[in-house]
Amino acid sequence: MSTYQRMDIGFESGHGAWLVDQRGERYLDALSGVAVCSLGHANPEIAGVIAKQAGRLIHTSNLYRIPLQEKLADRLTGISGLDKVFFCNSGAEANETAIKICRKYAHHKQVEDPVIVVMNGSFHGRTMSTLSATGNPAIQAGFSPLLAGFRHVPYDDINALDKLDDVRKRIVAVMLEPIQGEGGVVVPTPGYLQALREICNQNGWLLALDEVQTGMCRTGAWFAYQHENILPDVVTLAKSLGNGLPIGACLASEAVAEIMVPGSHGSTFGGNPLASAAALAVIESMSRQKLAGRAGELGTIMLKRFGDELGRLDKVVEIRGKGLMIGIELAGDCTELVGQALKQRLLINVAAKRVVRLLPPLIISDDEMNQIVDTVCLLIKSL
Repeated sequence: MSTYQRMDIGFESGHGAWLVDQRGERYLDALSGVAVCSLGHANPEIAGVIAKQAGRLIHTSNLYRIPLQEKLADRLTGISGLDKVFFCNSGAEANETAIKICRKYAHHKQVEDPVIVVMNGSFHGRTMSTLSATGNPAIQAGFSPLLAGFRHVPYDDINALDKLDDVRKRIVAVMLEPIQGEGGVVVPTPGYLQALREICNQNGWLLALDEVQTGMCRTGAWFAYQHENILPDVVTLAKSLGNGLPIGACLASEAVAEIMVPGSHGSTFGGNPLASAAALAVIESMSRQKLAGRAGELGTIMLKRFGDELGRLDKVVEIRGKGLMIGIELAGDCTELVGQALKQRLLINVAAKRVVRLLPPLIISDDEMNQIVDTVCLLIKSL
């Protein structure tokens, strides 16, 4: 189906931060499959684990215990501070799980017709409930009637929660991205998440964070919420958790997770032996290489370099980011830069039509980092 505006290029192989097309041309990947291949393409360690596990056991279903899944859950709860995990296959499914948990929590508290507060400019997925939670009318167009039970408010505006008197008694949760990705790499004011945590505590609301794009060391920590020293009630993961092998996860605190009982949710493929083995290898590799710290260091260097090179240009509105999640907002539509970058053998993305979005692999070298900065600066200056 014509659901994608694909570029006229196909890749046949990759290695590290590089992809090779059908003609043998090499491209430096500053997008990582949209924050997925954080350990690089054809990572030999991950490929070896996948091949070995595929030769032993791929799938049994969740009718039985899956030892590798249990081990993965232990690792995820250890690095997150949360207590329980539900495994699925994508970010949208993980966010579906989070929404179902919030609604189950509401009915457990005898709140009828519950409301989840979500953010303008957000993106949570393309299933009906995650589409309804998403704060982008253009993405929602043509799919009405959307699901009820969501109230959108401005992002990074803590006072917006004071203006919800008409639904306050029905609010059960606040759900948001700690940094908006598809919305244009929007980084909230320091202290915003802490303030949200306090408000949720005061009102008995759940705080659910969509870390599908920000999680797994991308921002310079395992999870973006760890920069503000808070602990949410629910967190979702996917993308780089499997380095390209589909897997998603929804983590929750013990008190929240216990309301989910056998039959309340499920997934045929979720957390099967193959996906769990891959995710365990990803966590091990990221931990051993200390990639959270590396992402933080490289991100600081890149932001400074972009600021020095582009900060005084009238066409540049703002340069922002955290770790290796960087956005350069321009004054007008800059979608043409994607094609221009491709001609320079660089893969980038433009979010919200005006923001050059960079999500390079966490394993990029200093030279590759500098090549990305040099090329992007050249392209923006030439506009």
